[in-house]
Amino acid sequence: MEAGFLNFYDSVLNVRQERASLIANNIANADTPGYKAVDVPFEAALASRLANSSDSTASLASATPQYRSGTVSLDGNDVSLDSERLEAAQNGEQTLAAVTFLHQSTADMVTALRPNPSGD
Repeated sequence: MEAGFLNFYDSVLNVRQERASLIANNIANADTPGYKAVDVPFEAALASRLANSSDSTASLASATPQYRSGTVSLDGNDVSLDSERLEAAQNGEQTLAAVTFLHQSTADMVTALRPNPSGD
């Protein structure tokens, strides 16, 4: 038996992890001259990952990290720590929501598969 929601949430959590890594990299390079902030659009990355789970020939072009447009400082760096922190917080909240849903769904499935102790 295969639960489709497990594959879906596996993809969701992988994309959220990828975004968290990119955001952390942006924050780490906030003082690097010439560094350009990158991010991956969540919807496009999720769609690409879901398409690749059923079709191995699907393109990953939509899931590649893209440069963000922002105010560029004198040293050529365009990382805004405030916006990166906001993105990190939003991504963390959405990751927690997905994990909570996945946990409850699997707990419900385990409960449904358990035999009834009273024999009814």
